[in-house]
Amino acid sequence: MKLTVVGGGSTYTPELIDGFARLRETLPLTELVLTDPATERLELIGALSRRILTRQGHPGTITTTTDLDAAVDGADAVLLQLRVGGQAARLQDETWPLECGCVGQETTGAGGLAKALRTVPVVLDIADRVRRASPDAWIIDFTNPVGIVTRALLQAGHKALGLCNVAIGLQRKFAALLDTDPAALHLDHVGLNHLTWETAVREGGPDGEDVLPRLLATHGDTIAADLRLPRPLLDRLGVVPSYYLRYFYAHDEVVREQRTRPSRAAVVADMERRLLALYADPALAEKPALLARRGGAYYSEAAVDLAAALLRGAGSPHQVVNTRNNGTLPFLPDDAVVEVQATVGPKGAVPLPVAPVDPLFAGLMAHVTAYEDLALEAALHGTRDRVFRALLAHPLIAQCEYADTLADKLVAHNREHLTWA
Repeated sequence: MKLTVVGGGSTYTPELIDGFARLRETLPLTELVLTDPATERLELIGALSRRILTRQGHPGTITTTTDLDAAVDGADAVLLQLRVGGQAARLQDETWPLECGCVGQETTGAGGLAKALRTVPVVLDIADRVRRASPDAWIIDFTNPVGIVTRALLQAGHKALGLCNVAIGLQRKFAALLDTDPAALHLDHVGLNHLTWETAVREGGPDGEDVLPRLLATHGDTIAADLRLPRPLLDRLGVVPSYYLRYFYAHDEVVREQRTRPSRAAVVADMERRLLALYADPALAEKPALLARRGGAYYSEAAVDLAAALLRGAGSPHQVVNTRNNGTLPFLPDDAVVEVQATVGPKGAVPLPVAPVDPLFAGLMAHVTAYEDLALEAALHGTRDRVFRALLAHPLIAQCEYADTLADKLVAHNREHLTWA
């Protein structure tokens, strides 16, 4: 079984390799290919990855190459974890929106749109090359913004699912608070990528007892602190929103913080420098503790689980994925990409039924879905007017003066990545 990681030079990769090594019974890989145009980083991380497999006794082989076509040839699955423009582009995404008083973030708002415009054309080119070389391969997208990128892939007819670590992270946190096995908890997870709510936490499966009320009553302060949202808000909502909802529920507070603190991009860039220095140590044969602070917690477990289900019909019976709506949320178009629990197997994902969604959440989902429609149009077809329309549609912007100014800034800061600009 062969799996290819596009963006294999990412500092995330040792987390992924560690998961493949630990969970080899779930996903028995024989060959793992890391591909990335950054030759020096790729070789550094490839060497560490081999040491991790050797230390854990995994019999598989790891190959590194800058030749994408060779990397995906014969692959059973291709995992996308690329960042077009690197951390420098992320720093821009988190900076120039603040000049208009809008949140600076790499997956939502104006910065999220900029990343989508840079990313979608690149991902579609990669996917076309995968289809030519390995037409039966599954594409697993971990590249943000996952919802928009996955929608682009599905609209182009690719075998693709999107993956995010928010749900598995919350499942692990809730299990620790309840002192139980994470596998015993099933989350009623509903929304769009980076716009989700846990509306129930069930013990034993989709039909199990909902322990969310008890969880909030007993551990609400801890959960609220993790999300950096007021405890009374969680009590009034009766759900647990993802931490990305803070950009919506406390937008102005976030902007004030961002204007006075180092950007997340700057923090991550410094962390990456330190990680790469650690990775260069030939004695290192495990993922360093510092990697846990990089983000992407439990990414490897989620990726292995999803790949095992798609390739072997193994793994967890239900998994949270980004997939085509197809009536799952009746207030959204069928071709919208939603993030929900699904039964996953070799034929793909079939979403589980979702209980009626509170209009408070459904309204925001519909609003952001409309933005994503326009964002994808701008990514596929360009023009400043399409960029303006997408910005005007976003609920974190939604003012014509801001949308006009931000459209100019977005194009100016991303011109080298936009063929139409």
